[in-house]
Amino acid sequence: MLFDRDGTIVHDVPYNGDPKLVDPVPRAKELLDALRARGIRVGVLSNQSGIGRGMITEVQMRAVNRRVDELLGPFDGWYVCPHAPEEDCDCRKPKPKLVLDAARDWHVAPSEIVVIGDKTSDVEVAKNAGATGILIGKGVTFAEAVESVMSA
Repeated sequence: MLFDRDGTIVHDVPYNGDPKLVDPVPRAKELLDALRARGIRVGVLSNQSGIGRGMITEVQMRAVNRRVDELLGPFDGWYVCPHAPEEDCDCRKPKPKLVLDAARDWHVAPSEIVVIGDKTSDVEVAKNAGATGILIGKGVTFAEAVESVMSA
């Protein structure tokens, strides 16, 4: 399973470069550990455009990721796009590269991966990679989440 970072496993702090601001969502550690106990690989998939926009450095992003790993890990992989949207890179969600990289690293078919996130780009990246996407968050009904998974 691949989880979006901000707004999914930790509370969203826009362009966070400060590890002290990392705040896991309720029950994140418990649920991630339950997946691990079942032998399910768990990774993080995240667009970090603050790097490409010059708002945070890669060093700051890595420090934040280390803090997330300390609080919620260990993770089986970190898949991060550091580019600004206008760079038109190959790795920015909803393009499938990062999900495909995880599938390759984990020696599984993309169809065996589930992506969970709080934005439509998280569901779209799953669909574009041939994986399953689940959309979470306020204002999203169960029916919408089910429909997004069925269309993936």
